[in-house]
Amino acid sequence: MTSTADHASLRAELEALTTEAFRPELAEIDRRSTLEIARTMNAEDATVPAAVAARLPQIAAAIEATAERMARGGRLVYAGAGTAGRLGVLDASECPPTFNTDPTEVLGLIAGGPSALVSAVEGAEDSRELAVADLTAIDLTPQDTVVGISASGRTPYAIGAVEHARGLGALTVGLSCNAGSALAAAAEHGIEVVVGPELLTGSTRLKAGTAQKLVLNMLSTITMIRLGKTYGNLMVDVRASNDKLRARSRRIVALATGASDEEIEAALAATDGEVKNAILTLLGKVDAPTAARLLETSHGHLRIALETAASA
Repeated sequence: MTSTADHASLRAELEALTTEAFRPELAEIDRRSTLEIARTMNAEDATVPAAVAARLPQIAAAIEATAERMARGGRLVYAGAGTAGRLGVLDASECPPTFNTDPTEVLGLIAGGPSALVSAVEGAEDSRELAVADLTAIDLTPQDTVVGISASGRTPYAIGAVEHARGLGALTVGLSCNAGSALAAAAEHGIEVVVGPELLTGSTRLKAGTAQKLVLNMLSTITMIRLGKTYGNLMVDVRASNDKLRARSRRIVALATGASDEEIEAALAATDGEVKNAILTLLGKVDAPTAARLLETSHGHLRIALETAASA
């Protein structure tokens, strides 16, 4: 059981965090009109991109290191508790349909397991040991990248994940929203996006959550660009698992090639619906087996495969 002294110590620790600061000017926000509150909240949210922009060099360095590991077969693993954990799980879950990654390539770990996505799991975020157990369960290797996510930068689960991963030789990134955080200090790449006090005191699902979402979008998206998962700004590795995505696949091939509907249908049919392969058959003027071979040789980079086809 936590003692009174421990509670006092934790309270003092939280009070020192920028994300937990009380804003007297908003003490009567509940008395304002709905439109006034909406305007205030929108103005607060508008400050987040600038806070992210201030950390772009650190973000870019982390992405380059992550892409290098993943190009060698490593995985990208997010680890966090509460909102931070949910954001990691969300970003990871979007990678298979967007970039046709295997579900094991980008993983989201949340303190307390899947049930914590919808309800709090008591004590889970305070356990470094739980983070170690979760990383052990996925057989973490030195080739992998672990991104610890915590608005406060003090969450034991996120810090424990980063410390364990770094001890194994994995690449580590610590994403927080407070300067001088323990999480950033524990990681090889510390990213501290300081968004300031929240509209509701301590509700870090607001600006801090938005900042974390923006950074995670960058981490996964730009890493995938570096890995050849796109052709320009086209998602050529999209997985066509429903009617909308099948229509999007056809549109992507059309935008990349300018081919007719008939040519596009024939190319997709010949390549079993693989957008990247279909584009290569049309632009590189090769058959489907050759397209598959060229893409395998180029490690999935369509531009490189096109250059090889052109020089053949």
